[in-house]
Order: sequence, then C-alpha cells, then structure tokens
Amino acid sequence: MNISLLLLAAAPNQVELLYLWERATLEGKVIIVLLVIFSMFAWSVMAAKGLQMHRAAQYNGFFSSEFRSQKNVLGIFDRRVRVEGCPLFAVYQEGCVELDKRLKNPGAEGRKKAVSFKAVEHIKRSLERAVAQEALRLESGLILLAIAVSGAPFLGLLGTVWGVMSAFSYVAMQGKADLATMAPGVAAALMTTVAGLLVAIPSMFGYNWLVHNLRVLTVELDNFAQELVSKIETEYLRDDDAT
Repeated sequence: MNISLLLLAAAPNQVELLYLWERATLEGKVIIVLLVIFSMFAWSVMAAKGLQMHRAAQYNGFFSSEFRSQKNVLGIFDRRVRVEGCPLFAVYQEGCVELDKRLKNPGAEGRKKAVSFKAVEHIKRSLERAVAQEALRLESGLILLAIAVSGAPFLGLLGTVWGVMSAFSYVAMQGKADLATMAPGVAAALMTTVAGLLVAIPSMFGYNWLVHNLRVLTVELDNFAQELVSKIETEYLRDDDAT
C-alpha cells in the first residue's frame, strides 16, 4: 500500500521531467548529458578516494603501534614485512633502505654501529621525498572533484542562458508573449542549472571531506618522519663526522 502511494506521488514528477526534457534544446540536452557524466566520475572518485583514505588511516594506526613496540628502528625492515596501502610504511621503508645503505660495511659482513651527521641528512631528504610522494598519491584524483565543483554550475548556467535565449527567440518568431508560449522553454532551460547544482553540491561536500582527511594524513606522515629521524639519530648518530 505504501509503495503504491509512493509511486503515485513520484509519477507527476517523472512526467514533468520528461516534458521538460522534450522541451529542452539540443544544446541543453548535450550539457545535461555532460553533467551526468561528470556526476558519475565525481561519485566514483569520492567512493574510491574515501575508501583509500579510510584504509590508509586504519593501516597507519596498526603500523604506528607496531613500530613503537620495536626496540630497534630496523626491526620491521629486517623482517622483510610488506604493508601495501599504508603511507607510513612507505615512508618507513624509504628511510630504512637509505639507513641500511649507509650502515653497510664494505668488504665485511654485518652493519656499522653508527652513521655520520651527513648520512643522517641524506636520510632526512629521502624521508621528505617519500612523504611528498605519498601525499601526491593520496591527492591524485581530487582534481576531478575540483573540476566538478567549479565547472558544473557554469555548465548549468550556460545551458540555462542558451535555453532562455532560444525561448525568447521562439516567442519572437511566434509573435506573441503569453505564458503558454514562454513558460515551457524557460522551465526547460532552468533544468540545466538544477542539473549543474545537483552535480556541484555533493562534489563540494565530498571534496571538502576528502581534503580534510588528506591534511590529517599528511600531518601524520610529517610527524612520523620526524619521529623516525629522531630514533635513527638516537640509535645510530655519532658525534664526529667521519664516514
């Protein structure tokens, strides 16, 4: 019973949309199709990036707890553990690869017990590069949402202006300016603005939410890189600058 009432209530709106679609100009229909494509891309990006950032935040929490439980900086690295999709692990791996290279003892097995200040500076630069790469990887795809937020309303406005222009041209050709002549064309023209806003508004909320999470993850990466450098300096840095 309730479903039947809902269908009856939705039927007038569907008929109205079909009528407006039929009255829309070719340019307006093309713009609406473009906006539908933009909406599909925007929702797919929001879903994919939201899942990626949620997974990254979870993996970061697990890895951070595991890292702090280690007695040695290279504890996880020496176990050859791989954690795909974890930004903190990617930064840690890059720093440990550079540290391991600096600790290698040419012509002998094992590692040196200490590294120079210059070596630590090289490790810091490697960590900074890794943090930047991970931030770019997390940010990739957000440009599509930014385009949807800024471009969709203008596309809708373009369709509306074009449709209103066509409506007034039709009125001029008919030679009469009554409501029955003007209203259908103007209403169909306004449909493109509605379509543009329906694309831009969800994209705006999704973009702002994703940017906030991106900033949080980037700050976590920076803090972890500093923590890793501090542990490396505590365990391996020697006072002299000998190589």
